[in-house]
Amino acid sequence: MIGVFDSGLGGLSVLRALRAELPREDFIYFSDTGHFPYGERGDAFVAQRSLDITGELVAHHRIKALVVACNTATAAGVHLLRERYPQLPVVGVEPPLKPAAALTRTGRVAVFATRGTLASAKFRSLHDALRDRAEFILQPCNGLAAAIESGDAGKIRDLCEYYIAQAGPFGTQTGQADTLVLGCTHYPFAAEPLTALLGSEIQLIETGEPVARQTRRLLEAAHLLDPEGFGQVQWETTGSPEALRSAASRWLGL
Repeated sequence: MIGVFDSGLGGLSVLRALRAELPREDFIYFSDTGHFPYGERGDAFVAQRSLDITGELVAHHRIKALVVACNTATAAGVHLLRERYPQLPVVGVEPPLKPAAALTRTGRVAVFATRGTLASAKFRSLHDALRDRAEFILQPCNGLAAAIESGDAGKIRDLCEYYIAQAGPFGTQTGQADTLVLGCTHYPFAAEPLTALLGSEIQLIETGEPVARQTRRLLEAAHLLDPEGFGQVQWETTGSPEALRSAASRWLGL
């Protein structure tokens, strides 16, 4: 199986893209909801959780590849995972600033992410490398992942409206942001209220599809693709199994 883990349910947006790209592959999804949210914890804690979860997936499920479906965990721990498991293909996620810089017409891009992601050295390095290609408005979105996790539609909309006002103005004119980077794997599940508030002319950029394509490339290079698999998903969580079951049904139809 391919292992996929996140601090909670947001990584299901990445799993959705992975299953579309690799329909024959089997996956195990590990939701660390018992330690959610990573974005508001320290790097040392997140790095240790990343090592612990990967250790379990390797030892108990003998995964052939790992997708770290969490921006905060990628920033804090993916380098440690690659050091600890040099033979294991490891794919991380990061806010898609480069695609956003290529797509923007106004030259102004808003980035919604957790405070932990925006404060990380990995993100700063990415941002610094691209800052001459576009102006990036960095907006920490405290509480948004938690609202999505709990399925609180009213709070999701209120927080989206608040953070849009903080990061704006949005639009297609000079001085306005015409592109919004969804820099947390939870945020694609708020795409509907975001589009309703922003309008369809604002481009929303998420990470799932690029991550899925990179996973395919690594599996092909290592001759690990499974053309005869069944496309099954197994589940583990440190939180509520019912919450995970409900989210998988609601967002993935599983």
